[in-house]
Amino acid sequence: MQQDKSAVVATASFPIEKIRRQFPALSTPNSIYLDNPAGTQVPAQVVRAVSDCLINSNANLGGYFRTAIAAGEIVDSGHQAMADLLGTDDPGEVIIGANMTTLTFHLSRSICRDFQPGDEIIVTRMDHEGDVAPWLEIADDKGLKVVWADFDPEKWHITEDALRSLLTERTRLVALNHASNLTGAVNDIKRLVSLVKDHGAIAYVDSTQFVPHGLVDVREIGCDFLVCSAYKFFGPHLGIAWGRRAMLEAMHAYKCRCVSEELPAKFETGTPQIELIAGLCGLIEYYAWLGAELGVGGKVREKIRKAYEASEQYEDGLARRLIGELQALPGTRILGPAYEAAAAPRVPTVSFVHSDTRPETIARALAGQGIFVWDGHNYALGTVRQLGIPEHEGVVRVGLAHYNTEAEVTKVVEAIASAL
Repeated sequence: MQQDKSAVVATASFPIEKIRRQFPALSTPNSIYLDNPAGTQVPAQVVRAVSDCLINSNANLGGYFRTAIAAGEIVDSGHQAMADLLGTDDPGEVIIGANMTTLTFHLSRSICRDFQPGDEIIVTRMDHEGDVAPWLEIADDKGLKVVWADFDPEKWHITEDALRSLLTERTRLVALNHASNLTGAVNDIKRLVSLVKDHGAIAYVDSTQFVPHGLVDVREIGCDFLVCSAYKFFGPHLGIAWGRRAMLEAMHAYKCRCVSEELPAKFETGTPQIELIAGLCGLIEYYAWLGAELGVGGKVREKIRKAYEASEQYEDGLARRLIGELQALPGTRILGPAYEAAAAPRVPTVSFVHSDTRPETIARALAGQGIFVWDGHNYALGTVRQLGIPEHEGVVRVGLAHYNTEAEVTKVVEAIASAL
């Protein structure tokens, strides 16, 4: 396939070799990391921050001694780091927990506490189970009605008309997907949220698969809650939830009696994973480094913005090439936007099936060559069911990140071709 010109331009202006040197794991021989939608590698800044915390600040919170005070400062800094990333000036609105799924199970109990039997929750078939199962469970507990929103099988996203048709006077909450972890399709989340809010319902956004590739601004999106997981975007194994202060303050928190009602403590149960929160600070240090490498000074948020803009352009070139070359392989079918004019925007998560070869066979063959990809439904149960794909087989998922290269795209396509 002829190389896409956008990929050439992006490569020429993007410091890919400097970036790769920031990630220690990328120097491991015979390892091509294309498993990124499930979890990315981390830069040295994260490694150093976690290690330094364990050596110099390994204490619980609330003491008068040096290490306890330092641990408290790390926790505060981690909340500020995620506030900078998500676009809020209030770090108290940031809740840190184990992962997006755990946080959603936790928050769903508080959000829906006063819902009444017969009230409705809308979930989508485009989403990961982490933003579906918690709502199914709370609906079962409280006698709520679950309404399913399909995605458009040609445009690949949730359309406004489709969502509008599902909203009723009993709709209390809509759990929306920002980007699909299987098809890579991106919803027009701001417009969908506006529709939900105009209807008077709560908008809960799963942005887990978007944040690794696009800059989020919670104020601009206009949602009530937004969740993501840091290990999907080069950070430690933690989940992040943002919520509007007024709503968080008004909500009942399921917590220990001696825990303060102050935010964000009321929703952060138990001792935090302080060393991993230190890693969040290292993550923002990395983004700020990249923004500075790309010529931006000043505020951290502006450096982060530049890092995202350049990464998105670079990833787009890689994804266009990957999709084009996969489409050229006989028997392959891309499940997601392929840059047609009518298709949704996408993140560089590319899933496909083959007419004759099972996804597991392909993934095992690639693993044998040191190329890491996923097969299966990838917890996108609603997606594979709507597409009519057998759950026990699923898809092959190749997930690009901004530290991947054109050479790695070439290798994975050649390996897939040889496995067919």
